[in-house]
Amino acid sequence: MSGGIRTARAIQQTRRPQGMPVPRDFAEVELTLPPLEAGDALVENLWLSVDPYMRECMDTEWELNTPLEGRSIGRVIDSRSAELPVGTLVFHRDGWRTHTVLTAADARVLPRYEGIATESFLGLLGGTGLTAYVALTRVARLREGETVFISAAAGGVGTAAGQLARLLGAGRVIGSTGSPEKARRLTEELGFDTAFDYHADPSIGARLAAAAPDGIDVCLDNVGGAHLEAAIGAMREFGRIAWCGAIAQYNTGSAPAAPGNLFDLVEKSVRLEGFLVANHRDAQEEWEAFAVPHLRAGRITDRLSVSEGFERTVDAFLGMLRGENTGKSVVRLSPADRGDAAEEAGEAPCRPCTQDSTSAASDSVPPAVSAPSGG
Repeated sequence: MSGGIRTARAIQQTRRPQGMPVPRDFAEVELTLPPLEAGDALVENLWLSVDPYMRECMDTEWELNTPLEGRSIGRVIDSRSAELPVGTLVFHRDGWRTHTVLTAADARVLPRYEGIATESFLGLLGGTGLTAYVALTRVARLREGETVFISAAAGGVGTAAGQLARLLGAGRVIGSTGSPEKARRLTEELGFDTAFDYHADPSIGARLAAAAPDGIDVCLDNVGGAHLEAAIGAMREFGRIAWCGAIAQYNTGSAPAAPGNLFDLVEKSVRLEGFLVANHRDAQEEWEAFAVPHLRAGRITDRLSVSEGFERTVDAFLGMLRGENTGKSVVRLSPADRGDAAEEAGEAPCRPCTQDSTSAASDSVPPAVSAPSGG
């Protein structure tokens, strides 16, 4: 193997969390890498993604004391695969580790777009941006001039959706978030017309009604619970709700009470549709064709919260659950990994994204289900 690399550092889940996960729910281990066989490639991971869905995986889906999964970007450093030659940049799902052995069936060879940073394929050009695109174009079918409400608006999907709504011609874009500082960033930096800190007033419905006195046409909900109830209450006739997340329940062990105003969906002829972006992978090329010109021109930004070093992966994940971010949470495994795709192509990488080196992130968990950090 390349450079004698025979092992990988990896993080495994060691026990099921009770409420908010803590560091002792994880452990770093050393994995022995299998020798390369025909069709195999050794990949050194450059970037890892930490995402809200992983919290649900911790309860039942992830096996204890086994390698975890997650979106990752890596470079092939040794290969016995004609389809994955040395130097190829790939997207794959063998995350939470420094190295892995893959076949071409396990990986997507990343396209090269002039001026676009490698890590954008975990952010705006990855599942985060694709979720926002599917929600607004395929599920909610946003029309020009309509009013949009986005919950968890300072998270990865939320920041992408707010900017996309503006590009699609929304008349007004409203966001809810977990702090006054995040609300300020949404309006001053990311094009939202107004945003409110839902921690400041427990009456989310009243805050949304004040922000949208004439009602809303479209909602992208990442929270569930009281946020979903507020959105239903604010909906105009024939409104549409695209529901893709429920961070309000991830650490409680049970779902929050169903909205008490569900029958309003009938009275207002409102459509509520849940969706998984995994069922819309056919939209990936369509999304990239739309997004890349806007990203390159600076009309949208890839807002990333970057944690430095593999050893920060668990911290990044827990920080994301606590809402210590604005934008998508990623982990850079080495300072030298920044901008590899553009630099290898002899180009100056475009850096429209804001990089916060100390935090990582979805939007914040409601205080009733938050827990102090540490373990």
